[in-house]
Amino acid sequence: MTRVVSICKKINNYNTNIIIDGDKSISIRTLMLASWGIGKSKITNLPNSEDVNSTINCLKKLGVQIIKKKNCCEIFGNGINSFVYKKGIILNAGNSGTCARLILGLLIATNQRIKLTGDKSLSKRDFFRVIDPLKKFGAVFLPLNKKNLPISILGSDLIRPIKYQENIGSAQCKSSVMLAALNAPGTTTIKSKKSRNHTELLYKYLNIPIKIKKKKSFDIIKIEGRNNFKSFNYNIPGDFSSSAFFIVLTLLSKNSKLIIRNVNINPSRIGCVKILNMMGANILLKNKKKYKGELIGDIFVRSKKILKNINCPAKLNSNAIDEFLIIFLACIKTKGASVFKNLSELNKKESPRLLIASSILNKIGVKTKLNSNSIKIYGNPNLNISKKIIIKNFMKDHRVFMMSVIAALSFGGQWKIHDSESTKTSFPNFLKLIKSLGAKIN
Repeated sequence: MTRVVSICKKINNYNTNIIIDGDKSISIRTLMLASWGIGKSKITNLPNSEDVNSTINCLKKLGVQIIKKKNCCEIFGNGINSFVYKKGIILNAGNSGTCARLILGLLIATNQRIKLTGDKSLSKRDFFRVIDPLKKFGAVFLPLNKKNLPISILGSDLIRPIKYQENIGSAQCKSSVMLAALNAPGTTTIKSKKSRNHTELLYKYLNIPIKIKKKKSFDIIKIEGRNNFKSFNYNIPGDFSSSAFFIVLTLLSKNSKLIIRNVNINPSRIGCVKILNMMGANILLKNKKKYKGELIGDIFVRSKKILKNINCPAKLNSNAIDEFLIIFLACIKTKGASVFKNLSELNKKESPRLLIASSILNKIGVKTKLNSNSIKIYGNPNLNISKKIIIKNFMKDHRVFMMSVIAALSFGGQWKIHDSESTKTSFPNFLKLIKSLGAKIN
């Protein structure tokens, strides 16, 4: 049965600091690489989210010994392609596109047919973007020409390195090919549009042979396959995508200040900060330090009475793709119209986010102009909602739910928001943390 939260009051001012759950993207990548490292790896500060737990369960079904203790995992790896491929294995990635797309890269040398499934939302998402390059390595996908889940993969004994051009700006596609490259003898070459680089940084940290040549709008990545690597320990930093909801809540609240401690502020992740600062937000990143290639720091943010409208540079899209829903809310505090282009990728997420975001903005009294890949948002800086708002039928998309909560706490009204359990996908502590700031949520 769906769980509904009620919010009938704006949040009061606050001045505090918080710690956010561990980064989901890095968690999934470290778990997968640890499963092929030689020896015992220990990963701490793992978020207890469904996406991370789905990854753990998939790896266990492939014969990996994993011992989980609260937010810590011990993973016992036996080297590249050390999975145990039993007959009739079915892997369920749940709602996690990262888990599903990346694990296919690890499975290109299977000697058994393995079926990959997911929930209703994930089963509607495009998998051709990883199926196409992985077929070039030698893997076979069944049924033939199927582009979504459920789908089966059958690996090959004759894996070969490939040359691949990634034009979407998808870190998932790039990482899937990078993981597959570990199984291929020789050099795999990837020409990739700029996107998150967590996998590249992990490869460097683990001394996996990788060369990266950075160009203006793309990277050329070369990976030498079939080189085993040692186990490792890793403490997951805070998740920036989760932090973004608290950043915007603070911007939109009156007389509030917030420090978010120990967050991953990798430059390929913080497009949201760049966009909001272009709008006059003055978000500061302090106490920066390097941790195994990643940049970690504290985020300082304070309220802003009014923001500037923006014609958002499309070059920032891939570095803010998971934060656009909450960025759209910030646009309400502007006097002019803000424009965001080339965002068709948003409609290929857990839900058609561009469409749903526009619908929610219209529902609360904000005018938008929408087409298939862009949105124009007309600011309404004096918006004060007094009517009843019901948010439902959004395919249980966790980011839509969290966006709605931030809107309710920022602009008032009497809200009923369905599917609160959706936060378990990525950020199960979301409501608890929001309440710690003084929010009244029933």
